[in-house]
Amino acid sequence: MKFSFNRKQKKADTESGDGVQGALRISAEEDMKALSVGGRPFVFILLGAFILMICACAAAFFITVKGAEEVLVPNVEGKDLASALLEMQIKELYPRIQLRYSETPGDEGTILSQEPAAGSIVKAGRRINLVVSRGVIIDQVEDYVGQKFDDVQLRIQTLFSGTSRTLITIGAPQYKADVSEAGTILEQDPPAGTDISEPIVLRLIVSRGPSYEQTRVPSIVGMSVNDVLTQMSRSKVIFDFSSHPASENEKPGTVVSQQKYSGEFIRNYSRLTADFAMPEQEIDGLKYGIFSAMLQNFPYPLELKLDAKTPENEEYTIVTFNHPGGQVTIPYAVPSGTILSLSVAGRLERTVQVR
Repeated sequence: MKFSFNRKQKKADTESGDGVQGALRISAEEDMKALSVGGRPFVFILLGAFILMICACAAAFFITVKGAEEVLVPNVEGKDLASALLEMQIKELYPRIQLRYSETPGDEGTILSQEPAAGSIVKAGRRINLVVSRGVIIDQVEDYVGQKFDDVQLRIQTLFSGTSRTLITIGAPQYKADVSEAGTILEQDPPAGTDISEPIVLRLIVSRGPSYEQTRVPSIVGMSVNDVLTQMSRSKVIFDFSSHPASENEKPGTVVSQQKYSGEFIRNYSRLTADFAMPEQEIDGLKYGIFSAMLQNFPYPLELKLDAKTPENEEYTIVTFNHPGGQVTIPYAVPSGTILSLSVAGRLERTVQVR
């Protein structure tokens, strides 16, 4: 009887365990079925949450890197550089400075112009171009005494070239005899060191050279053209040459007469006349003649040079000498077709072709 009871109890336990497992299996199946039925909305929810998260991140990023604030460009033209930089700093703008010479004395360090212009709307951190005055090119009168007048004149012209306002203008110079070399500045007004607050006229006294100096009167009668040219380059006597066709008893191409002068010496750059007997025909392929030009009268003798360029393009200098200006006459003997060019202090004055 005991045995029978145990078998029944075991059977009941077995049937009870199978029931629990079955119940669990059914519950799991029902859960899977429910998940299967509601799975599509769940995926959409996850996707939406992901998109929402991306949008939030993007919004945070753009807020973080938001563009600089827009500001109004201040007007700093005419202000000193320190004040302009302070205004730029307040507006969170950064200057790019360019220095330039000015034409107004006393405005060194002043803002001359700006770009962008005042009133423009720009973003903070923008570069603003500022042109700052570095002062006038020259603010004091220099010491010109002892310098050459031509050099000073050229320097001042070059100094103010390209500007609309010339601070120094050279007035008509006064010349006087002095032991200094001709063209040397002896005195100036205003004196050196004078402040330039407005345009001035510089007045100079210039040396004519030692005009009291005298020279020996040369005798050129019988000289050939080449000998006369050599004498011209050495002497401080000015000869005004004329010519006539050589007669039978005259040697062609030579000086046959010159003006008489009472005395052995003559003042420098005094004028004497001289006459050539010139051949009517070429001699040894050379054409003879007198080169003539009318120049302005110079305050002191300047260097004159007569150059030649032959038809074969051979170039050479015929003569170089000092001359006070006015009428200039120079004898020559060159091939026909040669171009003669006269220059004064390096500046071309006249060109003639020998025919």
